[in-house]
Amino acid sequence: MTDIVRLEPNPTNKCFGCGGDNPGGMKLTFEQDNVNRRIIGRFVLGERYQGGGGFGHGGIIAVLLDEAMGKVCRFREVRAVTAELTVEYLKPVNVQQEIIVEGRETEQKGRKHFYERGNSRYGWHGAGEGQGAVCDYRAEVKTN
Repeated sequence: MTDIVRLEPNPTNKCFGCGGDNPGGMKLTFEQDNVNRRIIGRFVLGERYQGGGGFGHGGIIAVLLDEAMGKVCRFREVRAVTAELTVEYLKPVNVQQEIIVEGRETEQKGRKHFYERGNSRYGWHGAGEGQGAVCDYRAEVKTN
């Protein structure tokens, strides 16, 4: 297995964060670090995703953390959706500078996988930290 795998947007996926088939989506690309079992993304948001004062919109920062944490499921070969996400914003992020987002799994209980360290860095300072849980939906989901 390759140590680092580049996760490009899937051209048939309509996900707002990582899908390639969403014209209004972010089309995020991540790296899957198989040695350290983490997902890393490096982004410059640009003006399109700014809130007030030239800083990144808080909802967009949450999207970055959510996407990084959700991709950690790849290490367990699980398809999952977000069940919970809590974000603590530590510092505003200038939309013209790089933000680095990282996700790691911390625990698994049944169908829930917990991620305490979807964290983002802006320069040498923390920009935000997220905690979350995703829920494996393989056999338990029923639709009418």
